[in-house]
This record gives sequence, structure tokens and C-alpha cells, in this order.
Amino acid sequence: MSNLAKQLMSQSEAGHYLSKTQVSLFSPSEIRFAIQELMLQDRDALAYALGDAGLALYPESEDILVVTSLLSVMREDWPQAVDLLRQLMEMQGDGATVFTHAMLIRALRCDLELAAAFEAARVGLTKFPDHPELLIEYEALSAVMGFGAVGH
Repeated sequence: MSNLAKQLMSQSEAGHYLSKTQVSLFSPSEIRFAIQELMLQDRDALAYALGDAGLALYPESEDILVVTSLLSVMREDWPQAVDLLRQLMEMQGDGATVFTHAMLIRALRCDLELAAAFEAARVGLTKFPDHPELLIEYEALSAVMGFGAVGH
């Protein structure tokens, strides 16, 4: 287990949390790794708190955007998930992964932004035209929006 995860668990057992200054001693990748470890240990509240601290400290870190967007999805905080995933997509640009596209589509759909989800699916399919998950999302959103079976 990482040093950061150990410190967080030790402090929380004593009823304390690490300060922002203490968390700032760790890199974004160390914070991401500690969050993953905390989630594996079913220490969700600590992982969420660390994610919030990481986002406050490193708002433009790809590592932090990736992990905090996933935490937002897990919390079903759709507006935050959409915001973070859009930031991540902008940061990744042409290098955005199919996973990032799929997560954005899902978050938009769950946030009831169906037109935006449909457009995100269309954009994802221009980059990954044969990806099954994107095709399923696109077709489902087409049907819901009354477009029927349409090409992308």
C-alpha cells in the first residue's frame, strides 16, 4: 500500500484527515494510485476526500481528472462527472480514448442531456467507427430521440 494511503487511513482512524499542505507533498499520480488503493480497501469516503483535495491542488492534471471523473460516476454525481469528463476530453484532444468517450456519453445520458449524449456518441464514432459500445449508445440514443436507425 502506498505511503499516502497508509497515512490517510491512519489519520482517519484517529479522527483526522491530512491537510491540503500534507496532500500537496504528493504528486498527482501518487494521489491517483492512493485513491485506487483506498477504493480497493472499501474506504470510499477517504477516496472521495482525497479526490476532492487532488482536484483542488491539481485541477489541470490528467491523472486527477481521470480518477475524479470516475469517482463522480461512482457517486452518481452526473453534473460533476460531465464537467470533469469534458475537461479531460479537451485535455486529451485527439488522444482521447474510447473509454473517455464512452464515459462522457454515459454521464451525459444519466444527467438527462440526451442531445449532448447523442452528439458525443456521434463524435466518438467518427474516431472509433466500429466500437461496439459506442454503436450501441448511438443507436439507443437515436431511438430515444426519435431518429430511428440512422447512419453516423
